[in-house]
Amino acid sequence: MHIDDYSFGRIVINSTVYTSDVIIYPDRVDASWWRKEGHNLQESDLKDILTAKPETLIIGTGYSGVMQVPEKTRRLLESKNITVHIERTGTAVDIFNRLSKKKAVIAAFHLTC
Repeated sequence: MHIDDYSFGRIVINSTVYTSDVIIYPDRVDASWWRKEGHNLQESDLKDILTAKPETLIIGTGYSGVMQVPEKTRRLLESKNITVHIERTGTAVDIFNRLSKKKAVIAAFHLTC
């Protein structure tokens, strides 16, 4: 997977445009990702990601970084031996494109706010 472009509310992955929050797996994109509390990432929002057991998870917190990742959520991921990168989505996209060339990475991106 490669992210071709990102701007507020829009991401282009492998030439396909998405306008809703996404989870990018090594083999597919889930464009129906919705969080229980929109701007607060909870453990339950990561169920499918935890099932996939990634080595690395990149979390994009939005254009302006509004989405919060509570310490409890971060600790859960780290307890599963998942390396976590949490950045504003623009920076997270750059990290994803760099790391996904070397290893299987999952990314969860909030596209607005």
